[in-house]
Amino acid sequence: MNRTLGDALRESFSDVLDSKWFIRGSRCAAFEEAFASYCGKKACVGVGNGFDALTLMLKASIQLGRLQQGDEVIVPANTFVATVLAVRAAGLVPVLVEPNPETCVLDVTRLAESCSEKTRAILVVHLYGRLADMPAVCEFAKAHGLLVFEDAAQSHGATLDDRNVIASEAKQSNAAAYSFYPTKNLGAMGDGGAVVTDDLELAQVVKSLGNYGSVEKYVNKYVGVNSRLDEVQAAILLAKLPYLDSWNARRQEIAARYCAEIKNPLVRVTPVPANPKSHVWHVFPVFSERRDELQNFLKDRGIETLIHYPIPPHKQEAFAGAVTRGELRHGALPIAEELARMELSIPMGPAMTDEQVTYVIESINAFA
Repeated sequence: MNRTLGDALRESFSDVLDSKWFIRGSRCAAFEEAFASYCGKKACVGVGNGFDALTLMLKASIQLGRLQQGDEVIVPANTFVATVLAVRAAGLVPVLVEPNPETCVLDVTRLAESCSEKTRAILVVHLYGRLADMPAVCEFAKAHGLLVFEDAAQSHGATLDDRNVIASEAKQSNAAAYSFYPTKNLGAMGDGGAVVTDDLELAQVVKSLGNYGSVEKYVNKYVGVNSRLDEVQAAILLAKLPYLDSWNARRQEIAARYCAEIKNPLVRVTPVPANPKSHVWHVFPVFSERRDELQNFLKDRGIETLIHYPIPPHKQEAFAGAVTRGELRHGALPIAEELARMELSIPMGPAMTDEQVTYVIESINAFA
């Protein structure tokens, strides 16, 4: 992918070097404007990484009086641990809810039973690049007076409507957090993140919180942190953004082949959604009771795989005793635990050749 961009990336580095401006300059401003427009939103605030995007999005909501420390936030139980850590870092209480076992995203039918008198928000995770059922989530949230936030770290460019995550007012979330970690569908060459929203007041508070709580230089309105998207990463992202849709289209082509051609009773794939553009396949997961044997089998054939994720958040040592202390809430989570035991991520990316895709399919089908 980087070789395809070639001179554009080198020029991006050189332009920043020649400008002698490395933090909060014209490239960051240009990327924020371009990415907000791409997402069909009014504002984008670049921050240091995806975790900070999640945390600052929630902290800004507290500063604006929309949340209070100790409020509960519903989170899918099978997410990457950063989602849960961010809720805790903001002084809020994660409530872990089971995913749909077929789609691996939040099971909307479980929302009602998961709410308590302390529940104030839902943090949806578009896991593996698949959009959750946002219309249903937002309808439930509106009926129960809840805020809706999105962890969009794996879903750059996924669309339910004409443009990006959600476009119509009835399906609107309060804000979405993105990561630009190098392996993301839109990745920088280091860490980076952003909060995207139509709420200009929220965007301004996020920006201030990420700049030491400063509204103007040396005037600190909030207790903030240092979390800013630097000029080098912004320039790289600006160079890559025009290619994102074509890269996602290639991922969707590969996924369609995997879903249609992987035929092995020991291996389950997740279905292509009715709207193919609502899934950008950051990861292509397969599931098998013989996961470890399958992984070794593929390794012997020269095929690298990863596991997303081997230990669900509630089983992590970091959260030992958290339920007792009132810092985490969840019931039994057999689906999340089963997915962690069975999931295997197979090769996926726009640089894959048709021959490589065929080899992966044939190898999985040969597993017995």
